[in-house]
Amino acid sequence: MPSTLPSNLQPPASKAVIELISPDRLNPYLTACSGDPEAALALYRWNCELAAAFFESLGHLEIMFRNAVDARLVQRQQGRNRTAEWYDDLSVPLSEKARADITEAHRRARRDGVTTPRGKIIAELSFGFWRFLLVRQYRSTLWPDLAGAFPHAPNRAIATVEDPVKRLHKFRNRIAHHEGIWNLPLAGRRDDIQAVLGFIAPAAATWVADASRIDDLLARRPA
Repeated sequence: MPSTLPSNLQPPASKAVIELISPDRLNPYLTACSGDPEAALALYRWNCELAAAFFESLGHLEIMFRNAVDARLVQRQQGRNRTAEWYDDLSVPLSEKARADITEAHRRARRDGVTTPRGKIIAELSFGFWRFLLVRQYRSTLWPDLAGAFPHAPNRAIATVEDPVKRLHKFRNRIAHHEGIWNLPLAGRRDDIQAVLGFIAPAAATWVADASRIDDLLARRPA
């Protein structure tokens, strides 16, 4: 059954926009704004702008994070005199889910009659794939090598890196599915991005922060 629009939504322009966005989606914003449709739409627009700003920084993080981890896995192979790519080498102790993700990445990256560049396969592996290389099941297998991807972390505990990456993975998925983030601890997620990048290379954290629009938008939250 379609949602019905509250009768007090005025003016008609706001009513039309809210109908198209959907009352169900706007209801949390309306509740936060004491039923004021104009204020709710302003909060919704701000949420979208902020999500876009976060997604930009998260995109930089994802690329740098996966490249740093990939580099360590390449070094792991070289140190063991393995000639196969780490993602194709069955001696690398990856989970069944990770193997399935790699198979799917090969499928998406494949070009008819053309050798697939390894960079294309790496790019096809989702942020979730890389995030789950930090789970505790790899503490004694992959982590001793992967820890080197984060030379500026305060310690070599896997949780030091996994915890903020886990939060960012969940946060990124909320944004990707167009879910609201306005009521989340946004300063904490900004700090998580900076922390993980700083673990990899302080210069990377500075470079991303210098271009970020997050702080400016946080300061302009609608009343």
